[in-house]
Amino acid sequence: MSMLLTIGETAKRSGVAASALRYYEERGLITSVRGGSGHRRYPRPVLRRIAFIVFAQRVGLTLDEIGAELAKLPPDRAPTRRDWSALSRTWTSRIDARIAELERLKAGLTECIGCGCLSLERCQLSNPEDRAARLGPGARYWVGDRPPTVASTG
Repeated sequence: MSMLLTIGETAKRSGVAASALRYYEERGLITSVRGGSGHRRYPRPVLRRIAFIVFAQRVGLTLDEIGAELAKLPPDRAPTRRDWSALSRTWTSRIDARIAELERLKAGLTECIGCGCLSLERCQLSNPEDRAARLGPGARYWVGDRPPTVASTG
């Protein structure tokens, strides 16, 4: 088994398109060596870095943030489980926030989608005169803001 993988082998093994691998390399997230023919060859440990990149993107990290995280890894050896664990520990709050956001989305699927007041049937009850706009831009109720309580008359 060769210690160096072609770009095609790396793409197939990692599940990431060759164009994305070139882009990751351009961004400095992964590195390759060039053979005499100029073709890229990737060392096998790059598969771990690619898996990390894909996972980190799913968590919501930007490529700049991923690059900063990868820069913390030792340059002289393949990262160990302990190295990966140290990086991922810092994401717990971010993952928790993402889970909470997904839970709100799941709960909102039976109600209004978006700001929490887009239903024509309920809009006048939940968001009369577009009160949600005063809370800020975007889908305010969906991101966790709550409509102000309406004073009852009677």
